[in-house]
Amino acid sequence: MKALTNKVKPVNRAPMSFMEKLYLPAIVHGMAITFSHIFKKKPTINYPEKKRPFSPVFRGLQILNRDEEGRENCTACGLCAVACPAEAITMEAAERESGEEHLYKEEKYAAKYEINMLRCIFCGLCEEACPKDAIYLSETFTPADYQRKQFIYNKQDLLIPHPKENPEAYQEALGNRANKTMVN
Repeated sequence: MKALTNKVKPVNRAPMSFMEKLYLPAIVHGMAITFSHIFKKKPTINYPEKKRPFSPVFRGLQILNRDEEGRENCTACGLCAVACPAEAITMEAAERESGEEHLYKEEKYAAKYEINMLRCIFCGLCEEACPKDAIYLSETFTPADYQRKQFIYNKQDLLIPHPKENPEAYQEALGNRANKTMVN
């Protein structure tokens, strides 16, 4: 019989020695490994009390951005939906009415904006495709849930807090992104 790979090893069928039959060296070796782990640093983090540091390029939950006046940046151009390889983003555009200048930056805005987080692969292509810096991936986890419908986020779930009405929550939602824009 010819072997398909060169990784074939013949099985050693030699009888066990007296020490091997006792299994005592193997047990002592296993206990030494177990005992050595007592003195090592624990990799577990108590999550609600402590949060582990993330990489600077961590991609978390998507956020729809606002400008300093609190107006939405999204113009419903659809480039993020086109760039999404998982087809997780759906949107509908609408025209801004007179008197809504304080709500929307441009004449066109996203009346409906949804992201299906069960499809999202957190690739960041939606962020790169957006010409208005309207969407970005934050430093927040997608929360766990037991129902599928809870993973479809609409526009109100994704919008960043209003910068004038809730400045602390706005700065927290920006995260390290605020520091990056100050440096640039």
